[in-house]
Amino acid sequence: MNGAESDFDWNQVRAFLATVEEGSLSAAARVLKLTQPTVGRQVSALEERLGVPLFERVGKSLELTPSGQELAEHVREMGAAAARLSLAASGQVQSVEGIVKITATEMASAFVLPAVVKELRESHPGLVLEIIATNSLSDLRRREADIAVRNTEPKDLDLIGKRVRSDHGGLFASETFVAEHGPFRTMADLRDVPMIGIGDDDGVIDALQGIGAPVSVSQVVVRSRSHLVHHELTCRGLGIGVNNVTIGESTPGLVRILPDDVDFEYPIWLVAPRELKTSRRVRIVFDTLARHLGKTGDEARAASLWTASAIA
Repeated sequence: MNGAESDFDWNQVRAFLATVEEGSLSAAARVLKLTQPTVGRQVSALEERLGVPLFERVGKSLELTPSGQELAEHVREMGAAAARLSLAASGQVQSVEGIVKITATEMASAFVLPAVVKELRESHPGLVLEIIATNSLSDLRRREADIAVRNTEPKDLDLIGKRVRSDHGGLFASETFVAEHGPFRTMADLRDVPMIGIGDDDGVIDALQGIGAPVSVSQVVVRSRSHLVHHELTCRGLGIGVNNVTIGESTPGLVRILPDDVDFEYPIWLVAPRELKTSRRVRIVFDTLARHLGKTGDEARAASLWTASAIA
């Protein structure tokens, strides 16, 4: 190792990379949990050490200089290498004590994972489970999570995946809503009734139209990106919503509508970085999740009922 390598300051490089990826010093400071002046000093120190300007200010924004663009490619490779080093080190940890981060959808996090946490806490009290409830995909390679519950097969060769089973989604409404707007005997009965949307798009309506339901966007009376909010709006009788069949059938006061006509099937995958397959604590959590998520029928409904009562 020569002198230039030995006095290389990774903190300066990390500040530069965060600023590149986040787009501003203030955003980089939030990610790094530092103050903005500290990040600015680290970037300036790196510029001084290298003898080249890395950013130029255009209005209120920072833009990379040609030198900064060239350096950014090398720094991204360094960041990826650092992430791989962390993964490799974590993969050799054999203790069942420590933190394991699980990312899953809001609904799975609220209605499925509590039962898993309860079992793991009883069998391995040294484990600390961190649940990241999000409907977007977390980056496993950057260690945003150790294990992800997803509905798609992983394509990244650095990830390992296990398909635990298929699940189903359907239409649900409250008993009071069905009494007021029903009965719902055929697809034609869905015409002109209030619907609850998910997110900013009309994916629910498009999916229903795809199977022949006479519904339109004009029927959407309220929408939310949050699946938990969507669930609660359905329970409160605001309209017909979409729900996981096990969770919907386990929720008191909800009624499944047209189960023979509307049944959306989707896979459930457990995914983890390949380097973590040798980590005993991650493997324990992975296997416990696989067993719980692999349950079907009455077992899954019983687990969902326990969770629903605990939340209530």
